[in-house]
Parts: sequence; C-alpha cells; structure tokens
Amino acid sequence: MKNEKTSVFVRPVLTALLTLCFAFCILSLPSAFAQSAKSSKGSQAEKEVHSRQYIELLNSVYTFVLENYVDEVDPKILYEGALKGMMDAFEDPYTAYLGTAQMRDLNDTTTGDFGGVGLSITKPAETSADKPAYVEVVSPIEDTPGWRAGIQAGDLILSIDGTSTADITMEEVLKILRGPKGTSVNLIIRRGKTGEFPVSLIRAIIEVPTVKYGMINRGKQKTGYLRIIEFTPKTPDRVQEALDSFKKADFTSLIIDLRNNPGGLISSVADVADKFIDTGVIVSTKSRLMFENSVYRAKPKATVMPKNIPIVVLINKGSASASEILAGALKDYHLAYLVGERTYGKGSVQQVVPLPNQDGIKLTMARYYTPSDSNIDKIGIPPDREIALPVLTEAEEKAYASLITDEAISKYVASNPNMSASEIASYAHTLQSAYNLELRLLRRLIKLEVNRTKPAELYDLDFDVQLQAALDIAASSNFETMVKSAKTLKELQASMSDEQKVSAADGQAGKSGKKGR
Repeated sequence: MKNEKTSVFVRPVLTALLTLCFAFCILSLPSAFAQSAKSSKGSQAEKEVHSRQYIELLNSVYTFVLENYVDEVDPKILYEGALKGMMDAFEDPYTAYLGTAQMRDLNDTTTGDFGGVGLSITKPAETSADKPAYVEVVSPIEDTPGWRAGIQAGDLILSIDGTSTADITMEEVLKILRGPKGTSVNLIIRRGKTGEFPVSLIRAIIEVPTVKYGMINRGKQKTGYLRIIEFTPKTPDRVQEALDSFKKADFTSLIIDLRNNPGGLISSVADVADKFIDTGVIVSTKSRLMFENSVYRAKPKATVMPKNIPIVVLINKGSASASEILAGALKDYHLAYLVGERTYGKGSVQQVVPLPNQDGIKLTMARYYTPSDSNIDKIGIPPDREIALPVLTEAEEKAYASLITDEAISKYVASNPNMSASEIASYAHTLQSAYNLELRLLRRLIKLEVNRTKPAELYDLDFDVQLQAALDIAASSNFETMVKSAKTLKELQASMSDEQKVSAADGQAGKSGKKGR
C-alpha cells in the first residue's frame, strides 16, 4: 500500500515537471515570437523571422512528443501527420499530402501500367453521421469496366469488397480498387436518394483515349462529332486529325462533347483552343508567385476552324478543369453555344512536388481565369441551354436497383447474344412490364450489356437527349444570333446575386479529395 500511495503522489509531480520543462523550451524561443500573433502585415524580413520562429516551435513540439509520448514513437508517423495537417489546414480539396503509395498510384496513372476499373472518383475530406464521406464518381472512362457496367457521374460508391468508403481514406480506396488485371472487385452503388445495387467489375489495364470522332448525318445536316475525353500531350494532334476528317466530309456544323472530361494539361487545352480562337487571351493563371503568372494567347497561324461553321459544346457536372477552360474560352469569345448542365467548377492549378522519401505534396499554386477574366472555382460554368438527362423518381430508383440486383438483363443477354435493334426494343417492352422504367433507359441498358465486349458506340441518339438538342440547335437558322447574344462568364457572374453564388457554390460542394481510377 505504501508503494501504491507513493506512485499516486509522484505521477502529478512528474507531469508538472515535464510541463514546466516543455514550457521552458517554448519560452526560450526569441521574445519577438509574440509579434507573430499580430497582423501578418510587415516587412519581408519580419515575416521571415516569424516563419523561423514557427519552425523552431514545431521542432520543439516534435522533439518533446517523440521523447515523452507514453509509447515509443516512429518518427515517420509524426512526420506524415505533420504534413497531412499542414496541407489540410488550407481546407482546399486539391492541396494534399501524398504518401508513398499515392505517389506510386500517380505514377502508375501517368504510365498506364496498372489494373483498375476506369472511374474518376472524389471523396469529401470529412465524414459525419449525417453526411458520410462516401466516394463519388466524377466520371466513368469510356471502354473501361466501370463505364461498361453503366456507372454514371454522380453515383456514390458506398462500399468496396464489403468495406464502407465512408470510413477509409482515399489512399485506401485506391488501394482496394486497383489490382491485377482480370481480378474482380465488388461495389455497392447508390444512385439518387434510395436506389442501391451491387456491381461486380473485372479489373483491366486502363488506357485513357484522348479523342473520339465521327460524322452524324441527318438529312442535309452534316455534323462533325468530336468527343474530347481528356487533355493529354497527344490531344491537340488528335483534335487536328478530327477536324481534317470533318473538312473532307464537308461538315456543316460541329459538336464538341466535353461531358465527363475531368481535365488534364493546361498547355494541351490551350493548344486545342488555339485551333478555334484566332486572337486574344485563351486562359491566364494568377498567383502571388510571379513565375506562376502565365497568359496563354491565341496565335492567328494556329487557327484552323472555319468561321462559318456553327459550334455547340456539350457540358455536364463531370466536365472539370481543362474542359472548363475550353468551354469558357469558346463561350467568352461567342464562338460556341453551350448545351447540357453546369460544369464541375475547378478553377485552380496544382503542382505535384516529389519529396526525398518517395512521397510528395500536391499544392494549389494558382487560379486560372477565362478570357473575360472570370474564375469559375466552386461555381462552374452554366450552359446557355440547360438540358438535363432524365432523373429517376424514388420509385424508379428502387425499380432500377431491383433490375440490377436480379441480373435480369445480363442473364437474358447471355442466353441471347448479338441481339438486333428490334430484339432489344422488344425485350425492353418485356422488362418495362416488370420494372416500370422508361423504355429509352431500358434499351440503353440492354445495348450496354450486348456490347460489353465490343468498343463503345461513338454516340447513342436514341438515349442521349442532350446530343439530340445540340444537333437541333446547331441546325437552327438563328444560331449566330443565339451565340452572339449569349452572356460571357464575366457578365453572368456580375448578374448573379450573392445568394445565387452561394447556391452555386453549395451545389458544387463536397467534390473534394484525390481523383483516382
């Protein structure tokens, strides 16, 4: 009992001594440190002094924790925790610490030698009981397992192989999604408010095509259809190939499809835009760092698009970053009419900085601005003509979930391969009597299953109401008047009330986190 009493007495004394020791270390820092709590205004020399003092304070805390925590501490844990906390302090979804595994994933994405499911995803930084941080699909990549399974932009991935995505980090999500080619991964998808269904995907090597194109002929209307999937170093050349092909086909209108395009290189999109814009600013980047301030200007010699060809640009909530730069530039110069839905709203530029430990940081270094000097971050670009894809009612969401869970389509197609258009239409009517879903959607789902092992169709006029509207607008006799009278982004933002801006930002909120495939 005597020893027990002694230990009880010694513990608070030891705590007090350690506290005093730590406090002494802090107080031993230069007295000028107190000035750093004041306004950040001051000379550069003063700011540098304050910066050094914070570094000394961090070093003191690091050393104290390393030497005095109840258990022996791996210095790497403290290092990674400090970097994560530093990057998270900005509350910027695009600024983040990238661990060794994430840097490896980033390199794999660049080289294309990884097995994945073909989904560009994002994840909120914070989770709560009221709003779990489930993974959200930004866009499916064409001709990949995720795309062929019918997963759509805006779908939530509730779990992966039985693990809730709300309870794990993005790094862990990517680790589970990726794996050897030919292996399977099981997802639970939520579409809308209540529609939940399982999806089993077979991993494949993900190679992202940059451009797909072809002609759409409707009577005398000859429309060049240009789908830009992502902006890579090869994209400008592929776009040029498409435009050359359209010219040979005597095209009378052009549709540029940027839906579900997650972005890419700013230099690439500037080169693409230069083919349509003959003079002026294409995009500018602004930062407090002089070397990050850039202006990309159009060069008359690079312009190849004929002046008299109507251009319609298709956009949706999966159109982000570089795709917003192209849409914004063509809109600001009154060169194209935008159709679809409001874009994602990513108006910032990041740099990935490798660190010596094979990890790294991703840091927002600048913001980009359209030709009318507008930044669309967290607001997005609204279409000139809003055409939304049909949204399922709650009853239809449940019917859709049942349809997928029952495997009604996959089992029927397995027994009836190579179905013709008339057979697809007939089976859609059969399904409708059991599941009460729109025939157009049912035909779409059956076609996706029939063509699961074939290259993706360039377009689907039967299902795609946005493309149908774009074709009608491009053929309109007053197209030029519509384009010229459309407001620039600067004019649109100036006319928005504060309430509308907040509403737009709220609508884009939650799209945070690292993207993966």
